[in-house]
Amino acid sequence: KLGACNVMRQNPSNAVMNLGHTNGTVTLWSPASSEYLVKMLCHRGSPVLSMAVDSSGNYMVTGGADKQVKVWDLRMYKETHSYFTPAGVPTSIDISQRGIVGIGHAAHSTFWSPEALRTKMKDPYMHHAMPGCGPVETLKFRPFEDVCGIGHAKGISSIVIPGSGEPNLDSMEYNTNPFQDTQQRREAEVRSLLDKLSPEMISLDPDAVGGIEESDPHKRLERTRDLQEEADALAAGKKPKKQKSKKRGRSKIQTKLRRKHNNIVDSAKLKLREAREEEKRQSKASKGEAADTPKEKAPSALKRFF
Repeated sequence: KLGACNVMRQNPSNAVMNLGHTNGTVTLWSPASSEYLVKMLCHRGSPVLSMAVDSSGNYMVTGGADKQVKVWDLRMYKETHSYFTPAGVPTSIDISQRGIVGIGHAAHSTFWSPEALRTKMKDPYMHHAMPGCGPVETLKFRPFEDVCGIGHAKGISSIVIPGSGEPNLDSMEYNTNPFQDTQQRREAEVRSLLDKLSPEMISLDPDAVGGIEESDPHKRLERTRDLQEEADALAAGKKPKKQKSKKRGRSKIQTKLRRKHNNIVDSAKLKLREAREEEKRQSKASKGEAADTPKEKAPSALKRFF
């Protein structure tokens, strides 16, 4: 139904795989799902030949056999604008670290400024022609350098694109320190394996990994009550009540955390509550048995002799 997959790119923000098919659709896949997460019709009636996703993960650029280069907003899955490549079909697309869009079509390479992702620009940032070299097969930016490599039928061309590479090098990232020695390279490999996420954590929303789900009904009820009290206080023109500090001078963080954890209901507290309720029931039962003693049956004037 979808057709053969001609191009595949990974979203650097959430690690979701984007696949372009011959029927003009782009599907988004995650290892945690056996079905595609999103299906987008990008080029009606023409196959998707090239695709690229920017470093923020918000914009995707696709090139089809209809000579159209379309920019998509992945937050809404909608097309923002499109460009036309008159020299030929866009065979290769890449986005640099600073957001410059490079498009290879026929024997030409066109480069658009980072603003071309958000708004439609009239003229490109740079243009490079390679007459007699045949169609461009691959166009890739070199990271941390203002260099772009272009592969074509006659070999490889390397051109300078000012402002394409990231000038600030973060040596703590994996495999980005050009001056690392053998020990640092070995430690970086071990650190990357420790920091690797489980494939089940790959999703469309990368912030969902670090979120906390409040599944406890008591916690949700307390939070709802606190929000209602704050809303009532603001509606009445009063300031919301703050937790008073019962100590003079400095207050230790352990005491504050212990005070906050008093409202948390866990399995141990539930068992303690059940034990206390059982003690109360037993004490009530013992009192009921004691009510049948002769002291209770005797007149009030004679109870002091028992």
